[in-house]
Amino acid sequence: MASLLIKNARRVVVMDDAGTELSDADVLIRGREIAAVGKDLKADGARVLDARGCVVIPGMVNTHHHLCQTLTRATPAAQDAKLFDWLVYHYAVWRHLTPEDAALGATVGLGELLLTGCTTSTDHTYLYPRGTTGLVDAQIEAARALGIRFHPTRGSMSVGTSQGGLPPDDCTQDEDEILRDGERLIGKFHDPARLSLCRVALAPCAPFSVSPELMKETAALAKKTGVRLHTHLCETLDEEAYCLERYGLRPIDFVESLGWMDANVWLAHMVHVSDEEIARLAKAKVGVAHCPSSNFRLGSGAAPVRRYLDAGVAVGLAVDGSASNDTSDMLGEARQALLVHRVKSGVSSMPARDVLRLATRGGAAVLGRDDVGSLEPGKAADVAVFDTARLDYAGAAGDPTAALLFCGASHRTKWTIVDGRVVVSDGRLLTADEGEVARRADAASLRLLRAAGAIA
Repeated sequence: MASLLIKNARRVVVMDDAGTELSDADVLIRGREIAAVGKDLKADGARVLDARGCVVIPGMVNTHHHLCQTLTRATPAAQDAKLFDWLVYHYAVWRHLTPEDAALGATVGLGELLLTGCTTSTDHTYLYPRGTTGLVDAQIEAARALGIRFHPTRGSMSVGTSQGGLPPDDCTQDEDEILRDGERLIGKFHDPARLSLCRVALAPCAPFSVSPELMKETAALAKKTGVRLHTHLCETLDEEAYCLERYGLRPIDFVESLGWMDANVWLAHMVHVSDEEIARLAKAKVGVAHCPSSNFRLGSGAAPVRRYLDAGVAVGLAVDGSASNDTSDMLGEARQALLVHRVKSGVSSMPARDVLRLATRGGAAVLGRDDVGSLEPGKAADVAVFDTARLDYAGAAGDPTAALLFCGASHRTKWTIVDGRVVVSDGRLLTADEGEVARRADAASLRLLRAAGAIA
């Protein structure tokens, strides 16, 4: 069994229940697991990573993403649009996606996450061009090649404009087809075992693009197959107005009527909610994926995360789709969360260590995992090592842990380790050629925009 020893770290943030942080400490990895954390650790034959000047944290967990959108970042006509207008513009572009695009988008987004300290990520692919298959399959293969722990979701849209929905009809699918493909993906790829590298979930897109019947049947399929459920909810006031007009219910009441207030559910965004609804979420043990940059980018608002945490709701951090955030920078997202809640709920409401817990233990809880998110013995060997001996951290030696969020111009890790394997070294991906991926992604982006008539 191969061993890896991270030596002499300036600070090791264990992220256990006691909030343990160790100075001048080591982390020992054996095989796929954390073996020990402490001082002066030794292991014969281990590969040694000298982490002098570095802060070591558990690999971060990204709880919501749309990887295909990395090919449509900063699209010209949608840079200043709110959510519904932004979606309508992009549907015309995304209807041209291919499985090759899905794999490439996943390589871009997941690669950027690895570079910025994220070791576990979800994805929510919900638009399937008419007659196209295999998008999620292609993403899973890309994740395997990169070496990231992956939680893809089989998204769906079934209600097009002719039925009062938001997407064009040719961007929706038959509901029986959606359910069959979800069951196929679960059977082929879902691994519920401890330390699993791939777990599949089911994820109807949103109340404005799927039917109540599909929401109900998807929840039933999730229970039957033992997987988790995910969707967007309470993201904008336009969505709230849609649910009230179409169903006579607020979004949370709507999903509760369909069997979605359950402990196997996590919901993205959750910006516009009442205190009474927060209490119900906590009681039902429903998790929340907090997407601060995306919500700011689209002008949707800021989720009441301090109120969620105080009520006992599990909250994880998320970069969201790279066309609504335009980056998959996980440490940058954590910094954004640090700042936004100081405006929303008071300067002392979101300490740096609370944010790091959201990004690690919080995300693990949202995804129903007890084997990632901390550096305790027996947990997955998922580790992010940041070099704080650089100029952009100079002067922050008094609290190098907090410096990860308060300081730093570059958010790339010195090393990222997933499942005991080093996949980033000295800020570079070891499992993909970054320059080649970037060239291919730019070419794909231009092809998609031209196909949609968005550029000449």
